[in-house]
Amino acid sequence: MTDISLSGPAAAGKIVPPAQARAMRLPTQWLGVAPFIIFALMFLILPTLYLILGAFQNSDGAVTLENIIELAQPSIVAAYLISIKVSVASALLGAFIGLAIAIAIVRGGLPNWTRSATLTFSGVASQFAGVPLAFAFLATLGRLGLVTVFLRALGFDPYQHGFNVLSFWGLTLTYLYFQIPLMVVIITPAIDGLKKEWGEAAATLGATQWQYWRMVVIPVIWPSFLGTVILLFANAFGAIATAYALTGSSLNIVPILLYAQIRGDVLHNPHLGYAIAFGMIFITGLANVFYIWFRTRSERWLK
Repeated sequence: MTDISLSGPAAAGKIVPPAQARAMRLPTQWLGVAPFIIFALMFLILPTLYLILGAFQNSDGAVTLENIIELAQPSIVAAYLISIKVSVASALLGAFIGLAIAIAIVRGGLPNWTRSATLTFSGVASQFAGVPLAFAFLATLGRLGLVTVFLRALGFDPYQHGFNVLSFWGLTLTYLYFQIPLMVVIITPAIDGLKKEWGEAAATLGATQWQYWRMVVIPVIWPSFLGTVILLFANAFGAIATAYALTGSSLNIVPILLYAQIRGDVLHNPHLGYAIAFGMIFITGLANVFYIWFRTRSERWLK
């Protein structure tokens, strides 16, 4: 057989070692993710750093803690408290209702079309907010809303029993419209991750259905559930469009207070507005850290 392999100077000039070829390649693999990196830098990371730095500066640019100390003003503290209450209430209610819906469509023995229809609606409704959502609830539960008029015709007026769509519970109820679908979308994969073998093993060992749920299912999905509750809290805490369109300035939550400060310097200190924004960033950032931690713990079980 004839040896046709190349050797010597001719081969050296034609064959490039693999290591050298890799060194000569341009980093084209980064081109696809470059728009995301640029977008994140311009609209997330750099503005966040600017707000954080502004929170620790005075009007002359000197470093100070006065803005952070002024967050203890009664009006600002009240705004943070009402925001936290609305976020906690909507997160807990949305989490438990969404969990029940997810369990029903995944393990409830319902027809397959109910799962696809519910998940499709949840994916759309979880992003539905702002002025359209506020108008929808005013048209439904306002003083002249469809449901309100219908209840009055039946002899029950919710507004005479303390309900008001422009109140704490009115805003919480409005937030549930996107909190419940978001819970369904996030928690459904965790319920899908429950292996059938676990239920069969529990039944073989003589466990009842309640024991199986209490000793197997709940401990497995608990980290995912807690993480989603925290994510729902952060989602509600930073929402402004729906709250402002629904209640205006009648409900003094932090996003509305910050919006008023940005538009008209109502606190007469622009850097105090930076401090309020820094407080929101700190709370939502801490919530997202806990969410990632809980999700990491749950994924170890569901792999």
